[in-house]
Order: sequence, then structure tokens, then C-alpha cells
Amino acid sequence: MNWFVFLLGAPLLAAAWLAFDAHPHRSAWVNKIAAALTFIASIGLAVQVLRHGRLMVWDGWFFMDAFNVFLVALTAFVATTTAIFSGPYMRHELEKGKIDGNRLRLYHSMYQLFVFGMFLGQTSNNLAIIWLSLEIATLATVLLVSLYRTPGSIAAAWKYLIICGVGISLALFGTATLFFASSDVLGHGEAALTWTRLYASADQLNPTVMRLAFVFLMVGYGTKVGLAPMHTWLPDAHAEGPTPVSAVLSGLLLNLALYALVRCKMLVDASTGTHFAGNLMMGFGLLSLLVAAFSLHKQHDIKRMFSFSSIEHMGLMTFTFGIGTPVANFAAMLHMTTHSLVKSGIFFTVGHATQMMGTQVMSDIRGLINHQPGIGWGLLIGTCAIAGFPPFGVFTSEFLIFSAALQSYPWTVSVLLIGLLIAVAGLFRFVPDMTYGKVPEHAKLVHANMLPIYIHFSLALLLGISIPGFLAGWYHQAAALIAGGAT
Repeated sequence: MNWFVFLLGAPLLAAAWLAFDAHPHRSAWVNKIAAALTFIASIGLAVQVLRHGRLMVWDGWFFMDAFNVFLVALTAFVATTTAIFSGPYMRHELEKGKIDGNRLRLYHSMYQLFVFGMFLGQTSNNLAIIWLSLEIATLATVLLVSLYRTPGSIAAAWKYLIICGVGISLALFGTATLFFASSDVLGHGEAALTWTRLYASADQLNPTVMRLAFVFLMVGYGTKVGLAPMHTWLPDAHAEGPTPVSAVLSGLLLNLALYALVRCKMLVDASTGTHFAGNLMMGFGLLSLLVAAFSLHKQHDIKRMFSFSSIEHMGLMTFTFGIGTPVANFAAMLHMTTHSLVKSGIFFTVGHATQMMGTQVMSDIRGLINHQPGIGWGLLIGTCAIAGFPPFGVFTSEFLIFSAALQSYPWTVSVLLIGLLIAVAGLFRFVPDMTYGKVPEHAKLVHANMLPIYIHFSLALLLGISIPGFLAGWYHQAAALIAGGAT
């Protein structure tokens, strides 16, 4: 069975189907089934790659190795659980009149188009198609952010479109500059942008041009990652869009942009023989960590607060991939996994909490544990997990990040420690008041779909206690590949 056809075909066909299906219950089920099919396909592909090595598809236009098939599986899993969560959540929004049937149809269709864009970028062997996939995912999520059609959501969508449009334009210029460097070696056809061909010939590419290309790629894709100072679109997009969109923005879309950046870093490292690209990533990563940590203390909207937490953790991942050693790459991939699981689970909980309280303003959210204990405890446990408390997986990955930094760049450890402590203080400045205290009169009971939350937090706990052997081997294989091992 060709799992790859299912992986790309299921979300694309579902997006087309859902664009014309106005029945809310049926469209929600189609959304779930399509997502589940992609998850099954991702497992099938992962088994093939881990057993037999790199997989080339369709005459080399697409390929999968231990690194990107890991992201494919993670994306498919979170997309499936988010689809399960979004069914009753969006039905509640429909019943309350925040959206109508046409917008619900748009939501489901664009959700699947977003998933298609994610898989297209993660599996493509062509740097131009990776760039195009990010544009597809961006345009789909712009429509999702503006779904409520309020002045705030429309303004947030425009801000998202303009800032990320500028960023993606810089990434396109960086890609064109890279093509300029490679065309002398690989010709002026598609081979000059084929990643596997580029990586095999990287030592023949002009190192000066490659450095220049990476500067543009760093700023361009860094905008999509949410790195400071290009991060300003992200808090608004989270605050104004539907909560399931916040979950996939933080848990998935930012990962794709970081994946593209890491692939480009591998080319520059092999071409220049220096740590230029890594140093640039480390600098942007540390800056993002510090900016987000201080910004957490100034928030009033609960979704904006957790969006700055996403910026903090994406900065931490960018820094760690910048170090580039096998230990650092292992730590970054584990952190990417745990962050995607925990942050999307937190946004699921936040979605229920805001529907219950009828507001996203943190000062008006009180007594969650007393009113609906599952939601309150979910928010408190999720916050402890994302703050790096043991025994959750975020603690394990952050411990490994500190180990990698201490081994290679000891001076960065103090910066990391200060940034993370400030971030933890920012989170716990607000969360205890929301979970405890007197229940406000405006609070309502909601039907909470807690299953995806339980699954995500349980997996994050498992990864903190003991990483399964097959997963650790998977991480080791991908970490060695990123560090310059055989592809």
C-alpha cells in the first residue's frame, strides 16, 4: 500500500469535499476521519523509513528520512487529536451564533488544506516547494484566524498576512540566492533546488553566497517560527482565532518553518565548514527566549499569554538546533515533541475555560477547579508541564538542552537559566488565580471534551519518565543525520 498517497491525498480530497459540505455533524466527522487516515499513513511511512532507510518518492520529488518522517508522524497525531477536539468546540461556537454554517464549512475545509500544506512541506525534496507549502499553510490559517469576522480577528489576520508575507518574501529571496550558488554546480533545472542533490554537492557551493542566502532564510523563515523581533503577528493570531487554530499554530505550523530552517542550516554547514548558521540560530533563539519571558508578565489575555510561551519554546528549540551536536539535536527533537503535545493540550483546556467564562481576559477567569474540576486541573497541570516541572517530558528535554549547552557553549547556560526562570514566574503570576478562588456569576457549564487533553498530557508524562526504546533510537538516528551523518 502506498502510504504516501494517503498522506497527501486524504487532506487534499477532504479539503475539497468539506468546501461544499454544509452539514455540521457530517463535516466534523469527515474532518476527523481524514485526519485519522493521515495518522495511519504516517505510521506506515515511519515504519518503512526506520526499517529500510531513506525513502524516495515520485522520481525524487519527495523523500523521507528519520528527521522529516518524525515530524510527519507528530503533525498527523496532533492534527488528529485537534480534529477530535474541534468537533464539539466548533459546534458550541455555531450554537452560540459566533459563526454560521458557511464559516463552519470554511473552517473544516481550511483545516484540511492546512494539514495538506504541512505534509507537502515536510516531505518535499525541493526547496521551492517547501517555500510554497509554507505559503499554502499560511493562507489557510489566515482565513482561520479571521473566522469570527470581528474587527479584532480581521486586524489580526491582516497583520499575520502582511508580516508573514514580508518574511516569506525574504525566504524566497534567500532560496533564489541559494539557487544562484547551486546552479553553477547542478545546472539551471530543478536539481539545483533538490535538497538531496544539494546536500551531496554542498562542498562545491560558494560559501560566501551560501552565508548570504542563510541570512535571508533565517529572517524569512524565522518570521514564521515566531522568533523575535519578527514575532509580533503570533500573539494577535492566537488571541483572535478559534482555539483549535491556536493549537495547530503553536503545535505544528511553527515546527514546519523551523524544519525548513534546519534543512537550510545543514546545507550551509556542509558548504562553509563553519558554525556561521548555527551561531545565527543561537543568537535569534536566545533573543526570542528573553523577549518572550519578559513579555509573559505583561499579558491580560490568556491566549496571548500562552502564545508568548510558544515564542519562548520555539526560541529554545532554535537555539538548540543551532548548537548542532547530536546531543543538542536529540534534545531539540524531544523538546519539539513535548512542546507540541503539551501546548496543544493547554490550548484545548483554554478553549473550554474561555467558553465556560465567556471571556479570554485572565482577571475575569476564576475558580475553574471549583466550577469544572477537569478543566481547572487540566490548565494547572498543563502549565506545570510547559513550565518544565518534573516528571513531565519538557523537564527532560530542557535538562538535555542544558547538558548540550554546557558541553559546547557554557556561557549560554546562565542566559538560558535566567530566561526560563523569568518565564516560569510569568506563567505562575496568573494561572493560580484562574484555577482557584470564587466562581464568578457569569460562569457557565460546558460540555468538555477532555479525551485529547488526557492523551496529550499522559504522553508528555510518559516521555518525562521513560522514553520508549524505539523512539529514542528514532531520535538518535535523526540527530546524527542533522549533525552531518549519512542521509
